[in-house]
Amino acid sequence: MKKLLLLALIAGSAHASQNALKSCHELARISAPAAKTDSELFIVIDQTVVLDKALRASLVENIRPFLKPGNAFSVTQFSAYTQGHYASVLTSASFSAPLADAQRADTGKPQLQAFEQCLKQQQQAGAKLLGDALSAALSGSSNSVSRSDILSTLKEVAGKVKASPAKNKVVLLSSDMLENSSISSFYSKQGVRPLDVAAELKKVEDNKMLADFGGARVYVMGAGLVVEDAKGSYRDPKTMQSLESFWHDYFSKSRAKLVEFGKPALLNPVQ
Repeated sequence: MKKLLLLALIAGSAHASQNALKSCHELARISAPAAKTDSELFIVIDQTVVLDKALRASLVENIRPFLKPGNAFSVTQFSAYTQGHYASVLTSASFSAPLADAQRADTGKPQLQAFEQCLKQQQQAGAKLLGDALSAALSGSSNSVSRSDILSTLKEVAGKVKASPAKNKVVLLSSDMLENSSISSFYSKQGVRPLDVAAELKKVEDNKMLADFGGARVYVMGAGLVVEDAKGSYRDPKTMQSLESFWHDYFSKSRAKLVEFGKPALLNPVQ
């Protein structure tokens, strides 16, 4: 019975970019409030990077607090256009907002009970959608993909972020942040090369790859991870600092704030 209730709340939309959860307001026949989404979390998974068990657990723990009424989330995976792994939205869901005190007072007890029960079940259904999407994205990750179109993907994702009506827009980006495309390559002998930040930003601007994130806050985890990490390769602090400086300036020019750059783990929780 519980499983059937969860499935009943999943809208089953053919388009992953649409809300995959049915509205509790509609199910309880209550007018939806005019208030906008409180927080929306955009989870972006770079499938050229294989996260270890600890980083996967950290990813999940940073997402969990957002799964509550009034919030929304989406999961997007990407890799390299040249090998057919274009960016795609795996799931997108919005949780119904709780009722304001005045509306609660004007709502009949049976409707109110149905609505509150729906909110609880909606969180469970949303957690299942999220878990399935993360499992699909992470299980499809591989170190064998030779290209990584991070800049072009971020430009695509930025359009969705900017269009969000949420008051608090957060992007959680799981990626090594090592661009490897026709625009530029941040690699050198299978490792990370020191970047001339000004020169790299000029390439971005010349190729019209700056984006507009509409004032979103960005958290990165997995920065600088390379296959050779398993063999004990060393990345000097100056090289990693140049990588962080580049992305800090990129997001600043793209109307976003880089809050934390996990190298590779986040030291503070996503808020």
